[in-house]
Amino acid sequence: MRKTWSWSTTGYSFVGKSHETIHEICKTAGLAGIEGAPELFDGKTDAELEAIGAQYRAAGLVIETFHLPFNAQDDLASFYETVRKQAVETARTWIERSARLGATVGIQHPSTSRYNVDVEGFDNYLRQLGKSLSALLPVVETLGYTIALENMLPGEDGRLASRPEHFERFSQEFNHPNVGFCLDTGHALVAAGPERADAFFAAMAPRLVAFHLADNAGDRDSHLAPGHGLVDWTAVFQCAARLNYTRCMCIETPPFAYGPNSTYSLNAWRQMVVEMDGLVEKAMRLGIRG
Repeated sequence: MRKTWSWSTTGYSFVGKSHETIHEICKTAGLAGIEGAPELFDGKTDAELEAIGAQYRAAGLVIETFHLPFNAQDDLASFYETVRKQAVETARTWIERSARLGATVGIQHPSTSRYNVDVEGFDNYLRQLGKSLSALLPVVETLGYTIALENMLPGEDGRLASRPEHFERFSQEFNHPNVGFCLDTGHALVAAGPERADAFFAAMAPRLVAFHLADNAGDRDSHLAPGHGLVDWTAVFQCAARLNYTRCMCIETPPFAYGPNSTYSLNAWRQMVVEMDGLVEKAMRLGIRG
């Protein structure tokens, strides 16, 4: 059992910073790159996006995954056709834009609605999400790109994608090579508790193409750096190793260090990666003993 992946981190930690500064942080910390965020690239032309992607690659860095927009109006499963169709166009735009940066995976919230799926009807959400994915599949097929549906927080009573069984249905309904899953460890802990958080992994494993790594105390999505909450990191990394996962894993947090975000030191970023490697080393050691 061994580590087969590299580390990236969320671009949302770097909004307002120059790409040169991001390069310095990543290279000093030992990060392979970042997960793109629309705010880092808004207003750029196609040529500028391609140039930025080339600059990252020249620095030995990647933008492998990209978080597609998730504001309220970006709801691919909206019951309002006007909203849903506009959300599809927004997703299409950012899929194409992120591909120019070099991204091959787009992280997609299945819905931005927080309503109770039992009240609104799971099949109603499936129908709407299915129409949106069908409209986007010709785009991602051409680009060699994968849409990764992310597991969500539960909301008040249980929203779409907040239960492992939702992903079992997604696998059946959206059985396409360009549709995969993104496991968010923090969301899984809050949604299912420590007893069932690993059920998300079991449901998503055959189609996992991305990870969002974040920790919390199980009560809210506080985005603590891994190792500073209650997520079972040994289980996460052992499962990833058994899958022979070879993409970047996105650490979706800033360092657990004296902040605010604008003043995190290079050493703080480096220490975060050192701690991540320590968690993996522990997991692999326990896996060998097991």
